[in-house]
Amino acid sequence: MADGKITIDDVARALGISKTTVSRAISGKGRVGDDTRLKVLEYIEEHNYRPNLMARALAQQKTYNIGVIWPDDYNAVDLPFFQRCMIGMSEVTSGYGYDIMVSLVSGDDFTGLRRIIDNHKVDGIILTRTLVHDRPARFLKESGIPFVAVGSTDDKDIIYVDNDNYSACKELTSILIAKGLKRLALIGGSTEHIITRTRYKGFADAFEEAGVNIDSGLIYLDVESMSKIGNILKDLRKKNIDGVICMDDNIAGEVISRCRDDHVKIPDDLRVASFYNSSILESAIPSVTSLNFNDRNLGAVAAKTLLDIIDNVPVTSKMLGGYEVILKESTK
Repeated sequence: MADGKITIDDVARALGISKTTVSRAISGKGRVGDDTRLKVLEYIEEHNYRPNLMARALAQQKTYNIGVIWPDDYNAVDLPFFQRCMIGMSEVTSGYGYDIMVSLVSGDDFTGLRRIIDNHKVDGIILTRTLVHDRPARFLKESGIPFVAVGSTDDKDIIYVDNDNYSACKELTSILIAKGLKRLALIGGSTEHIITRTRYKGFADAFEEAGVNIDSGLIYLDVESMSKIGNILKDLRKKNIDGVICMDDNIAGEVISRCRDDHVKIPDDLRVASFYNSSILESAIPSVTSLNFNDRNLGAVAAKTLLDIIDNVPVTSKMLGGYEVILKESTK
């Protein structure tokens, strides 16, 4: 005990009992007499004993790891979101003595995910994207492991944590309509992603609330290749539009780049806004009207929710407010 820390060996020697008995007394599992259990607990409290992580994991049958599942089709635009979420998750998990393992899922290939579950490497999973036909979520449900989804879902059996994208997208669209921009185009990604449908609903409901009809010819969804943006912009410039809303900053960045190449001035010739902001748009000229979300907090709440589930604490799905509508030069 030269470093001032005591071990299970020290407790066993001091009390004249076996290490197994000490371990059972600490964990509360196994057959140990009440007098012996009390004696062990009093001794370790008196000597400020703290079992190391491995001993604690063995005693409680926990790994003290959580898995974070990330789709392998992510691109550069997803990295800032991923990094901020991971910081928030790490801040919470480290305080509970947990580490994070990251695993990629490719389509229907759950090999890596199945391996960490079958080998009992994690106590729970955070799924970082929700889909309309959500095979990863279905796999996790069938596995029986505790998990939380980042992103809303219609499956009431899944606990999720999400930013309030619907309200944010509706508010930004309503502001632009109120500014007189009634012929707004919309460019978005895969409709297999829940987030795409959520953003579209916010956009559409803003028009309905304002009593303005949406021109379906100005809606471009399932745009997953940035090479399509150039042709879309050429089409839009023929349709006498007031502006274009991009569902994420990757699309917004590409729109700005194409406008620059084609000598289209923003906002003089075309107004541009984005339903998501990240470091990708920080240096954009002109500055882009967009939505800011606290992704760090999103990750932190998701991690805390999962740890509560692991500890059998009742939880509910959470929709987080706190977004900001940032009006900038691109929509003046």
